[in-house]
Amino acid sequence: MSAATPEASATSAVVVGGGISGLLAALELAKAGRQVTVLEASQGWGGCVGSHVVAGLTLDSGAESFATRSSAVADLAAELGIAGSIVAPHPGGAWVQLPDGARELPKTGVLGIPANPWDPEVRRTLGFAGSLRASLDKVLPASAGTRAAITSVSALVRQRMGRRVLERLVEPVVGGVHSADPALLDVDMVAPGLRAGIQAHGSLAAAVAAQRRGTGAEGAKAGSAVAGFEGGLHKLITALVAELRQRGVTLLAGTPAAAVARTADGWRVSAGEQTYDAGLLVVALDGPSAVGLLQDAVPDLARHRPGAGPDVKLVTLVVDLPELDRRPRGTGILVAPQTPGIQAKALTHATAKWDWIAAAAGPGTHVVRLSYGRGEGTGQDARWSGAGLPGGDGSGAEDNVLFESALRDASTLLTVPVTADDVIDWDVVSWGGVLPFAAVGHRQRVAEVRRVCAAEGSLVMVGGWLAGNGLAAVVADTRRQLAEVLH
Repeated sequence: MSAATPEASATSAVVVGGGISGLLAALELAKAGRQVTVLEASQGWGGCVGSHVVAGLTLDSGAESFATRSSAVADLAAELGIAGSIVAPHPGGAWVQLPDGARELPKTGVLGIPANPWDPEVRRTLGFAGSLRASLDKVLPASAGTRAAITSVSALVRQRMGRRVLERLVEPVVGGVHSADPALLDVDMVAPGLRAGIQAHGSLAAAVAAQRRGTGAEGAKAGSAVAGFEGGLHKLITALVAELRQRGVTLLAGTPAAAVARTADGWRVSAGEQTYDAGLLVVALDGPSAVGLLQDAVPDLARHRPGAGPDVKLVTLVVDLPELDRRPRGTGILVAPQTPGIQAKALTHATAKWDWIAAAAGPGTHVVRLSYGRGEGTGQDARWSGAGLPGGDGSGAEDNVLFESALRDASTLLTVPVTADDVIDWDVVSWGGVLPFAAVGHRQRVAEVRRVCAAEGSLVMVGGWLAGNGLAAVVADTRRQLAEVLH
């Protein structure tokens, strides 16, 4: 055991991973009186809740908002003293780019699934025949799409509302939010309670309407059921790290965990030449890394190793373009995978979405962020996979190719020419496999992983791959898992 490490005891804990779930786990442990050490492989904290500076503006480099379907993030912000910084996006609403043009996304949807197939915005997107097929959902038996133990988003939507809803509404939203093909995603993981809502309310549309009412988003523009922080979502990480330091938590960046072993008193984590002993171990890594680290010490976990999430690249452009003052596509636009000529899966018009960014940028200056890369799909469109990313050699040349693609895609999506001469500054951020991929059957895998951990008695695994995508889900799940093991 390293001299730098306290002897393992019932009051000591090691957290592997310094993303939001690891930091929050450390906070819960510290509040319970544990001596906590956090090991993080990178030099920074927060994982995909990060920041970067572009054209002198400090912006979110990963996640930039959180869902307001629960109070989980707001409660954490209040605890950290930054609840007053929570802001709502501009109510401009989001759009969807289809092969035959752009449409406003319906304001009554969940994952793009409409609550009313005859809503004018829905009908404009689906056409009369599409809305008519979707409305048959109302007369289908509640068992349709809910009888199977597991099902995909695609299978549920296609069965109840038809192909047009799937292709023109659900695929763009799911691709933009989850970077994945809805045919591969477990609906119970990405939309918890939706299938139960069909049984309770009689149709998929009614279940969507009930979920919208439950979050207070009924009637709100698409994309507005979220919030952020003035100054950026990374403000939450800054406050969380400060609170941990104040509570005496040992935070060790640049310290990747290499191995984990069982000891008589608990666990031993090896990191370089150092070892860290603890009575309680929390692993807050992505799924493949977490199982890979633990499988020698806990062999039962090996068969539950998930596939890696999709690789995503975010291109941020800061441009001098007063023509964008009119917000031609609201707060942003999602791209249907079958749309030709566009490689991006989504575009966020950040200065149109967040008033604080617009104020910091100044008149005529705009921040636009484009997302590239989707999870493996059916093979009918290369943009469902990493092969759809421009470039591909991981070098600076790849970023330059991606920059050129971003200019073309932004010009098309925003209907305003965006040239290199308009760009004040730009940056590319790569996220390799950080988005959890909730493949069909993933809910059962999560239950098995949690069962194995519970049998160990002093092992907790947290993170987006177990909780589901999104900050709200991760915060709520992390607190719930720590409460169970501590109390």
